[in-house]
Amino acid sequence: MPVPMTRDSKPVRTRLTKDLVRDIKRGHAWLYSHAVRPFDCEPGSVVHVYDRKGDRLLASGIGDPGHAIPIRICRTQPSFDLGDPWLAGCLDRALALRRAVFDETTTGYRLVAGEGDDLPGLIVDVYDSTAVIKLDGGAPRSFYQLPGLAEWLRKNVNVDRVIHRPQDRGASGRVLIGDAPDTVSFLENGLLFSADVMRGQKTGFFLDQRDNRNLIRRVSAGRTVLNLFSFNGGFSIAAGMSGARHVTSVDIAPQAIEAAGTLWEANGLDPSAHEGVVCDAFEYLEQAARNNQKWDIVVCDPPSFAPNEKSRPAALAAYEKLAKAAAKVTTQDGLLALASCSSHVDRDAFYGANSEGLGRSRRKGRLLSDNGLPLDHPTPLAMSELRYLKFQLFQLS
Repeated sequence: MPVPMTRDSKPVRTRLTKDLVRDIKRGHAWLYSHAVRPFDCEPGSVVHVYDRKGDRLLASGIGDPGHAIPIRICRTQPSFDLGDPWLAGCLDRALALRRAVFDETTTGYRLVAGEGDDLPGLIVDVYDSTAVIKLDGGAPRSFYQLPGLAEWLRKNVNVDRVIHRPQDRGASGRVLIGDAPDTVSFLENGLLFSADVMRGQKTGFFLDQRDNRNLIRRVSAGRTVLNLFSFNGGFSIAAGMSGARHVTSVDIAPQAIEAAGTLWEANGLDPSAHEGVVCDAFEYLEQAARNNQKWDIVVCDPPSFAPNEKSRPAALAAYEKLAKAAAKVTTQDGLLALASCSSHVDRDAFYGANSEGLGRSRRKGRLLSDNGLPLDHPTPLAMSELRYLKFQLFQLS
């Protein structure tokens, strides 16, 4: 008998209190508590959403009455059923998209991107023969059934290991199928990387920067590169593999710098062409400016400066400060890459902070590239708040 992938529950009924029919039909997957009448159910139960009059069934979703987002919409067309056949169909479509995009040179990718694949709260990343599942929120944790999902992944994606990463920061992963590895290796555009799928950040690696690492790879030949907030050296290795003259990786975490050095050598790169520095990035930039050090390419990919809306003003000030400090150590006609993963800072605000920072550094910049999420991180057109990643490449004069 097949292992179920979804929770079996009798649908609960509610109706809208606001006219959100157009938003729902256009793909916005979140209904906040002020937008629907109160309803009662266990987290993860199926909820049928009717219009304000209660006459027309508009959508079905998964509910959690106590959450700030009590309903996450899954289907907006009949039959509105949220059983295993529906989930398997969504997974099949997600897999078909990734197989059309990636070949054997890239074995690390996001297979399921939550709302972007019509599966709210479900994230599945694949690292070669290992799959990692994350569930965001009480409703997804109760609705999606991990044993059934793991079995589907084993059969359809040809993985031999499936890990569940709890939402709690710092919590170790739980093995659903296979063994518990220290790290797993995978390829990205032919580059060798590794992911700590049991304890690392996110699901073990920052897959969302793949296209931007490839962009830095394309422009780094013969140049000196400074990679700030380097983590385990993704941008550094990309630059090194294109023939960068020398690369400096800076991160405050000693284990990140150690991992960057290990991966640098694992890719067959000359150890003398790479320097790893354990230091706060802002402090490093101050020291480099005092010493009149400059690099042809400077990459700044910091962690989120805005974990919530309240922190947005401070985050914008930090991005401006970073742009100013990084510009001071970028050579004439050099390239400066500035990134943000803060969902509470939109693209225009990020560009404004960068523009102000460059102006305060008395550098003139040309915007060469303005990138976002890659193809394996789709988002609903109606949910711009999910397009969190910004990556802007400037040439400075």
